[in-house]
Amino acid sequence: MRTTPNNLAGAGRFRRALLCGLLVVSLLAGCSHRADDGSVGVGAKPDPESVLLANLYAAALRYYGTPAHVVELDDPLAGLDSGAVTVVPGYTGRLLRTFAPDIRATGDEQVYKSMVGVLPEGVSAGDYATAAEDKPAAAITEATATRWDGRDLATLVEHCAQLRPGALRGVATPPAVGTCDMPRPREFDDDAALFAALRDDRVNVAWTTTADPDVPSDAVVLTDRKPTSIRGQNVVPLYRRNELTARQVLAINEVAGVLDTAALKQMRQRVAEGADPRVVADQWLAENPLGR
Repeated sequence: MRTTPNNLAGAGRFRRALLCGLLVVSLLAGCSHRADDGSVGVGAKPDPESVLLANLYAAALRYYGTPAHVVELDDPLAGLDSGAVTVVPGYTGRLLRTFAPDIRATGDEQVYKSMVGVLPEGVSAGDYATAAEDKPAAAITEATATRWDGRDLATLVEHCAQLRPGALRGVATPPAVGTCDMPRPREFDDDAALFAALRDDRVNVAWTTTADPDVPSDAVVLTDRKPTSIRGQNVVPLYRRNELTARQVLAINEVAGVLDTAALKQMRQRVAEGADPRVVADQWLAENPLGR
C-alpha cells in the first residue's frame, strides 16, 4: 500500500496511544503494593510485639477474603511511604510522637484526632481500639502501696519527692504525671532485673506498660483514674489512601471492636513462650469473629 500523509498521521496516533497504554500499565504495576497473588502487605518491625499486631490485621483481611501477609521492616512507616507495604498498625501516642513530637495531647480520643491531623499525605488511619492499649503504667510493691495508702497514679503525685523509678533500657517513660515531674529512671536490661530491683527497694516505682505480659503477680500496677494523666497508646492501623477497597477498610476497622488489652496481653504472652504469631492471631480471630 502506498504511504500517504494521512497514513503516517494515523500510524503516529496509534504509536502514541500504544505508548500511553504501556505507560499506564507500567505506572499501575509500579504502584502495586501487593504480592503476585493479590496479597496485601502488612508492615511490622522485627520484634515479637509488632509482628503479632501486624498478624492480627493480616488475619482480619483474610477473614474478609483478602490474601494478606506480614512484611518485617526496620522502618515500617518508611515502607508505608514507599509502597513496600499497604497497612502498618501501631499505637496512637507513639505515632503522634513520630509525626508531631511537640503536640501534648494525652486523652485517647484527643491523641487519635491529633495523630490523624498530622499524618503524611496519602496515609489514612483506621478506627482505633478504645479497649486495647499499651500505654505506660507504674508498678509498686504491695508494701509501698500500703505505706503510701494508694493504688492509683495520684499516689505518685502525692509522693513525688520520694520517687526512685526504674525502667527498661531505651524505653520512653512519661516525663511527668500530673504536677509531678518524674525523675529520670534507672535503666535495666529486662523485666526480670527491673522487678528484682523493685522488690529489693533499689527502685520504688517500675515503669511498665498495660499490655506487658511480664509484670509479676506480686506487683501493684497503679490505676489511671484520670485517663489524661498519661498519653493514650491505643492500637490503630495506618494504610495507604485509595488503595484498599471498602471491604478491606471494613476488615481492619472491625479489629477495633473486638480487641482489648487483656487479649493483647495474653497473646503477647503466648508469643513470648514461643508460639507462632500468625497462629496466635488466627486462633484469636476464630474465637472472636469480626462483624458481630
